[in-house]
Amino acid sequence: MKFLLDENFNGPIADALVKTYPHLDMIRVQDKREGLPDNKVLEWAASEERIVVTHDVRTMPAYAYDRVRRGLPMPGVIEVNQFAPIGVIVEQFGFIVEASTPDELKDRVTYIPF
Repeated sequence: MKFLLDENFNGPIADALVKTYPHLDMIRVQDKREGLPDNKVLEWAASEERIVVTHDVRTMPAYAYDRVRRGLPMPGVIEVNQFAPIGVIVEQFGFIVEASTPDELKDRVTYIPF
């Protein structure tokens, strides 16, 4: 599975995910294409078949489901509550990675914590 961490994703949480799951292909928006609006982040993620990991509950799900409605590719979005304990986030992210396939996350928004 490949992941794209949204531009404003919490640094300590991102670091914990990368450290805990070093075998996963995770990149950060700010390391590659800073300043992209959400719809362009989703477009980029779709072009690389990356699941977007974000804290943005206000606009990202709406853009994601808009892509689905329009029949555009949407590899999935994982919405992470940045105020949840990091240990819970890391553990539940692991559940998703270990128990899901990319096809199961496609066209869906999944929330952590569950």
